[in-house]
Amino acid sequence: MNEADTLLGATQRTPGDADPGFGVYVHWPFCLSKCPYCDFNSHVRAAGVDEARYLAAFRSEIAHRAALAPGRSVRSIFFGGGTPSLMRPETVGGILDAIAAHWRVEPGAEITLEANPTSVEAERFRGYRAAGVNRLSIGVQALADADLQALGRRHSVAEALAALRLAASVFPRYTFDLIYGRVGQSVADWRDELERGLDLAGDHISLYQLTVEPDTPFERLRDAGKLALPDEDMSLALFEATRELTAARGLPAYEVSNHARPGGESRHNLIYWRYGEYAGVGPGAHGRLLTAQGRLAQACERGPEAWLAQVEQAGHGLVDDAPLTSEQQGDEFLLMGLRLTEGVDPERFRALSGRPLDRTRVERLIEGGQLERDPAGGIRLTPAGAPLLDAVIASLAT
Repeated sequence: MNEADTLLGATQRTPGDADPGFGVYVHWPFCLSKCPYCDFNSHVRAAGVDEARYLAAFRSEIAHRAALAPGRSVRSIFFGGGTPSLMRPETVGGILDAIAAHWRVEPGAEITLEANPTSVEAERFRGYRAAGVNRLSIGVQALADADLQALGRRHSVAEALAALRLAASVFPRYTFDLIYGRVGQSVADWRDELERGLDLAGDHISLYQLTVEPDTPFERLRDAGKLALPDEDMSLALFEATRELTAARGLPAYEVSNHARPGGESRHNLIYWRYGEYAGVGPGAHGRLLTAQGRLAQACERGPEAWLAQVEQAGHGLVDDAPLTSEQQGDEFLLMGLRLTEGVDPERFRALSGRPLDRTRVERLIEGGQLERDPAGGIRLTPAGAPLLDAVIASLAT
């Protein structure tokens, strides 16, 4: 698939494109350890994983989705997790070959793999590049060793920096994540760390404010009074500092937590946020496919071993596979699209949901400074409205 790399970037769309495209999400659910803040579908298997068996199951799932959605052109492929960089490059290559065998992969398609920056995984980077991966997403999370330990990460800052240098030398594009709003972190601390992070950035960086998710060790620590996270005022100050510094360095926010140079946006995530179509394969993967039955909401069995057994018996791992109502589609469109700084097209909302946006509520939010209209007639969050995303969506979708 490497012949497409010479055209990397040729399929970049402009904001608001009416054709969000088609993508494939591949979920690898295994990790070396479980981070205390993580609520993703990830699992630790000390005894190892039979990758050949899982590869065969992925091939079956891909064939199943291609039968439901034939003739698609794949704009992006994303290996998420879990920790996909625990896979052998040969396994990644086998999955990419299976996708290309069932769908046309667009020239210049974005092919992203999430990686952790441990020394052993970094050594595989060249193997992933040879397999066809052209964009790496690295889970750095912090640039302080004490904070990495508090977050349950297995790598050091030195390993993270080495992984970033290697990624920059091997891949045409790379990105990495940082988490802010950590215990005891001041605005000055974060500004200093983010400046160092921006010095390392390529065309994209993801910056997530730490949230406490249900049923995680961090939730138990917080409820026991042992985890003091920033209050609302501090959280807002951290968010505003993030927006200010990234914009000044040429990587403005294009989504709530994602920042890029023009043209460096994650094409795969844009498919989600622009409410496009995507197939999800692997334990716990979700998908949205357009079929004769309508837009299907799909979800796979979460347990890796249960998913594997079901695929081997039934040819797929789906446990949910049902059409969405017009109302559900409208709500999802708002939920995803208003995350983007480009906003949403009210006419597309009408086409999906079968009803217009409530004009009174829209005007109230515009007058309150949370929403604004763009010159083409779309609506988008204002800088003041961005931290209030959930409340704005709830008001519009009700």
